[in-house]
Amino acid sequence: MKFCPRCEEVKPLEAFSKNRSSRSGVHGYCKPCHTKVCAENRVLNHGSGRNYLLKLRYGITEQEADAILAAQGGVCVICLRQPAAHVDHDHVIGRVRGMLCFKCNNGLGQFEDEVWRLEDAADYLEGRGSHARRLWLEFDATTIVGRSRRHLEVMYGVARADALGSARHYKLRERYGLTEAEADSLVALQGGLCAICGDREPEHIDHCHDSEAVRGALCLGCNSGMGLLGDDPGTIRRAAAYLDGSLVTEVPVDGGGVRLSFTLPDVDPAGVGKDGWERVRDEDVRRRKALRDAAWEAEWCFGGPFADPFAQALVGSAR
Repeated sequence: MKFCPRCEEVKPLEAFSKNRSSRSGVHGYCKPCHTKVCAENRVLNHGSGRNYLLKLRYGITEQEADAILAAQGGVCVICLRQPAAHVDHDHVIGRVRGMLCFKCNNGLGQFEDEVWRLEDAADYLEGRGSHARRLWLEFDATTIVGRSRRHLEVMYGVARADALGSARHYKLRERYGLTEAEADSLVALQGGLCAICGDREPEHIDHCHDSEAVRGALCLGCNSGMGLLGDDPGTIRRAAAYLDGSLVTEVPVDGGGVRLSFTLPDVDPAGVGKDGWERVRDEDVRRRKALRDAAWEAEWCFGGPFADPFAQALVGSAR
């Protein structure tokens, strides 16, 4: 038994946290009181618990975090839709990059802060890249619908599952319209690797939530990361630009000083307002897609060194 001087109660030793540096082997206060004392000390020494955690995790103060948020106009710098509530930092060098919403911050983590995976994910959603080309060669389409699903079975000579299929068969059929054999054929068509990153085992069937068309089989990280970023190629491209350092820049302002710029065309975040970001975002996404389309056309379609009938058909259908 031990006496806690804060709550003034005698409690069993199990009610106290262990402390090998003390003579008794436990802390002087019981566990609930010890938690309260630590919280009070953080406020006393650091001003607030939030300030303590910001300095501990990111090396910035509460005032510096609020200044970053104000410079962004209060909005997540990637999706431009949700309020920014999380400090994002480079896990290698520890540098703070900006303030993000919960989904964008976690989406970057699922993609392991890899720019190339984000760029490939955006191409995947827009029906570009090696996976889309492979599907186009097999099915004359960049997604799997209708006859394409049955063709997966014909390609690999597997029989269609009977009525008494496995639990996985029923789950796949209910969610994606695929049988178990068709899903296995899709994975085999991809060489047993994720359709985006190409270096992990695919664990999930990915499909468009609007058209219900199956796009491919993905690993957990790519599938979760795309979901957190809304399956939106515009947001994913902004996330890639954010990581490579080209999204957020500083521009001079009249009278001296600088402000942040992270949209195309450039707008002052302080002048957008809470209800104006959707319009700004739509224009930004439209311009970034136009730049990507122009680069794709120059590289793969007409006059580029890698002229490809698939790319020409893709650009032609988009027009």
